[in-house]
Amino acid sequence: MIHYQVRCSRDHEFDGWFKDSAGFERQAARRLIECPMCGDTQVSRALMAPALGRRTGALAADPVEPAPDAAGAPGRSAGPASPESPDGPQGPNSPQGALAGPIPDHVRAMLQKLRSEVERRCDYVGPRFAEEARRIHTGEAPARGIYGETTPDQAEALADEGIGFSRIPWVPRADG
Repeated sequence: MIHYQVRCSRDHEFDGWFKDSAGFERQAARRLIECPMCGDTQVSRALMAPALGRRTGALAADPVEPAPDAAGAPGRSAGPASPESPDGPQGPNSPQGALAGPIPDHVRAMLQKLRSEVERRCDYVGPRFAEEARRIHTGEAPARGIYGETTPDQAEALADEGIGFSRIPWVPRADG
């Protein structure tokens, strides 16, 4: 995964995670990346400082559970399918989207609130995410927010079909 600071034509900046630089370029050219502040799809990479590697032997502290995809949100990417559970995606096989290294407390709190809102407002569809997103897109299923997992191939197919989805870092719940 590669992280970019993205800027829309109205000078709003936001973070984006992509499979690789070619993935960003492809999605930007097709206007599949949307500014979360204004909805603008004319985006480019903003100037960023390089991420410096850790010293040898340093361990990543506090790993993050990866994120599910949420239908209809800006951006494009996905991770491998994982077993369905009543609590939603969990464990090492859940979708990719983890942040590397420690997460600042204020960012963790915001991501926990986001997770809570996604779980409260959206339906968990597990590994059927791509199928259900496609059904919603074509009108075969009622429009609603969903979250779950998808394989990289399924994610690419959804993006090629113009079906919007996004991935968020899926941190452990604040209450446990």
